[in-house]
Amino acid sequence: MNDVIQFHNLSHIFISLIGATLLLVIYFNIRKRFSQILEEGEKQKRVDRGLLYLSLAMFVWVCSGLWAYLGSRFSFDTAFVFQVGVNLLSIVNNMFLLLALYYFYYAPAFIYKNERNVRIIIGIIILVTGSTLAVSYFGGGGVYKNVNISSIPDLLLSGFLCYLLMVSMYKTFLYRGLRLVAILSAVVVTLIFLSQLPEVFLSMNDAFSNYMIKIVAKTSLISLFLVLATTWVIQLANTPRVNEMQLTFLDWSLIQISIPSKNMDNKKVDFGSRTTQYKNLLKFAIRRKYGNGDDSSMSIGASGEIKNQTYLSRIIDDINEIGGQEENTKLERRDLFTFIGEGKYRLRMLPEHITVDQNVLQEFIAQSENRAYSSFL
Repeated sequence: MNDVIQFHNLSHIFISLIGATLLLVIYFNIRKRFSQILEEGEKQKRVDRGLLYLSLAMFVWVCSGLWAYLGSRFSFDTAFVFQVGVNLLSIVNNMFLLLALYYFYYAPAFIYKNERNVRIIIGIIILVTGSTLAVSYFGGGGVYKNVNISSIPDLLLSGFLCYLLMVSMYKTFLYRGLRLVAILSAVVVTLIFLSQLPEVFLSMNDAFSNYMIKIVAKTSLISLFLVLATTWVIQLANTPRVNEMQLTFLDWSLIQISIPSKNMDNKKVDFGSRTTQYKNLLKFAIRRKYGNGDDSSMSIGASGEIKNQTYLSRIIDDINEIGGQEENTKLERRDLFTFIGEGKYRLRMLPEHITVDQNVLQEFIAQSENRAYSSFL
């Protein structure tokens, strides 16, 4: 069985190394080719480093594989110092995965672009790892009826992180039109979690099967990360440049929008009775054109001016539906709106490319709930 362990460790090292290197090369190539889109904004450089952190997480896998190989090769894999190394590498790996999920557009809301919650979760990871080491050292391993008690907190934490990764990847692939890949991502992340169960429930420890599941799951996950990188390139390539977009408010409920890359050449869109979407788009336009600094963006959420992000999607859906956009030229939310952080969004268009008819402005400000917008003019 020692040969099986060594084969697993060496396979783990080289597969992770190849995957991590490919992800890193793709990331820097994307940064070079799409720097204008990735770094757009006057004050804050919102560079998406998600792929970079996924690559670094894979490099940590390489280190963990080397550590496992050395531990088995020189017979110190049962020593406490070996467990310390495993736990430290686990901390770093989990932190990189969390930092990557911070940039996942479809990650759960409490993690996406939420620095405070990320710090809290990282703190919990360190606390759990420290307590696991303490139980292992002072409790003599903590095994009770073939259950490794000291590994239970780490398993629960791994389950939580697998849940975050599963939801984020599933939604990302689903919204990018890859339903089969979305389902596969859920299966693969589930396998990643299941492969950790034998470390707690020792009666399940069939070494050959366990190592086989780990190799298959991790190889599949790296492949999914490469697919994710490919879809990111496609999404960036289809994102309109800000200098090509123009928006004009001609009359109440009537706009004219021009985005050549989306086959929209001065296309007129009449919202008709859908006044909520029209008003929300007008609010974004006024803030972007006349506002400065924080005033150019708007808060979305329970305490914000717009209570739910669904309203942003409805604006896009209405423009696509009324404008008769074909499937391959439909607008996405990221095409028109930029996430600033802390629940704030801003219209991507340049202020000088936004025109609002004076009669529309006066009619909008005359409404009691909108009078505060007169301060922008």
